[in-house]
Amino acid sequence: MSEQQPAPTADEAADAETTTDASEPTQTPVTTGAASVVRALENAGVEAAFGVQGGAIMPIYDALYDSDIHHVTMAHEQGAAHAADAYGVVRGEPGVCLATSGPGATNLVTGIADADMDSDAMLALTGQVPSTMVGSDAFQETDTTGVTAPITKHNYFASDADTVGDTVGEAFALAAEGRPGPTLVDLPKDTTMAETDREPGPARPPETTTPPTEADEESVDAAARAIERAEKPLLLFGGGVVKANATEEARTFAIDNGIPVVTTMPAIGSMPEDHELCLSWAGMHGTGYANMAVTHCDLLVAVGCRFDDRLTGGVDTFAPEAEVVHVDVDEAEISKNVHADYPVVGDAKAALDQLTEAVDDAPDAREWRQQCTTWKEEYPLAYATPENEPLKPQFVVEALDEATPDDAIVTTGVGQHQMWAAQFWTFTNPRTWVSSHGLGTMGYGLPAAIGAKLAAPDKDVVCVDGDGSFLMTIQELSVAVREDLDITVAVLNNEYIGMVRQWQDAFFEGRRMAADYDWCPDFAKLAEAFGARGFSAESYDEAADAIEDALDYDGPSVIDFHIDPAENVYPMVSSGGANGKFALSEDQL
Repeated sequence: MSEQQPAPTADEAADAETTTDASEPTQTPVTTGAASVVRALENAGVEAAFGVQGGAIMPIYDALYDSDIHHVTMAHEQGAAHAADAYGVVRGEPGVCLATSGPGATNLVTGIADADMDSDAMLALTGQVPSTMVGSDAFQETDTTGVTAPITKHNYFASDADTVGDTVGEAFALAAEGRPGPTLVDLPKDTTMAETDREPGPARPPETTTPPTEADEESVDAAARAIERAEKPLLLFGGGVVKANATEEARTFAIDNGIPVVTTMPAIGSMPEDHELCLSWAGMHGTGYANMAVTHCDLLVAVGCRFDDRLTGGVDTFAPEAEVVHVDVDEAEISKNVHADYPVVGDAKAALDQLTEAVDDAPDAREWRQQCTTWKEEYPLAYATPENEPLKPQFVVEALDEATPDDAIVTTGVGQHQMWAAQFWTFTNPRTWVSSHGLGTMGYGLPAAIGAKLAAPDKDVVCVDGDGSFLMTIQELSVAVREDLDITVAVLNNEYIGMVRQWQDAFFEGRRMAADYDWCPDFAKLAEAFGARGFSAESYDEAADAIEDALDYDGPSVIDFHIDPAENVYPMVSSGGANGKFALSEDQL
């Protein structure tokens, strides 16, 4: 018999009476470990979960039968992980995915690694063979905790039905605590099937988890004095600004102090890209003016940024004239890649509030702001549309942007289409750009669109995909049809793995090996076969009509845009190169 919980105190009973709504459905009593897992998810406020059924996870699914949690059956476990990831990005809370043991768990790995690289909060629940059979090479057995240890904040092997619910609650809370990231709970079948009446408590992170909130006052003061005396200050907003819900504080600090802003790719939308202070995003394919500002600033104030190589290029040439203020909740990131002259360890939201209070006088940066404006004029994002050349992908992105509301959510796969979407869509809101950054996972776009739409059903969701990326998770279109999700997939189809082709032409003497995708199916017809609407466009007029028709359709639609196969992504900083020496054409590489 399981240990009984202590009777509630009088105060607890009174609280329960005042908070219970008679209209709410009565929860099914906890009778098994699986029911305790589901109750823990309910206690944490989980409304949706994404997964694929299987033998070892079946007890959890049986318990979900009596729950109000909306389970979305995906076509593949990788899709479940990406959908949960995107759901969490849009909602600002951990997404939840489920899979069975063995191949189910290993199919989640790409999505877990993706969430880990991008610091996205996510909880993965995996079935496991009975604990008595662990280590015997049982059917569909995998050492899931061992496999995922390097790519999770923490993972758990749940061996006790009485505590499994609290373990799941802890994992959920830990995913969002401090620097977000994925967690995983491996659930042996004997644990989930065992009897228990133990009600799990509310979701709480481990007591030993104490991420910093406010930063040390001395470090904030030192950073503030550096900002005040700077002549060419530059703010660099990273993904941590969005994850900390600090965009309002970040924007206010920039505007009040008149400091130009560049972002990393994960932070796109943290500063409205149509604001005069915004220089858009920096890095390998960032804007020329953002990279010029990074190269010539004398103080770089980075908030929630890990300085990855796609941003910095060669670290020795990154912001070579600047002192660096680095604000981050994770002390391990400070001076990991770029030396911080003024380290500020703290939550981005709290630290920006502290900096706002500590800066007495805005820096005199009038000439610097004018210089940044001049760079905008000198290095605009532009493209030509000759009548004798095929449809340009940049036009498609801009047309989609113009046809959708400002708060539309954009998801992408990875490749040239991702860069064009980031460059030519004007983002003004956080959590509207959902993509794979650190891991660079092709196939992310479509399942991410599913997760994003379920997270924000009232918003337009557009997946800008490439032909190669779309093929990797195209089976998830069946899920969008089944769930009747009004999403639009725009396939920028150049019949290549475009970024590979671009690199082969630039750096491998044009030796195109395994980059040609001229065997792709007709995506418009394939969409119809799945039960979605399919459209195709090869000209500018056809593109405009297809966009209007697809957006008007109340359900999932796919537009197969046959774009110029020779079009490349520029600006481009060569791998390991200097940001200020970006190329605007292949002959400059």
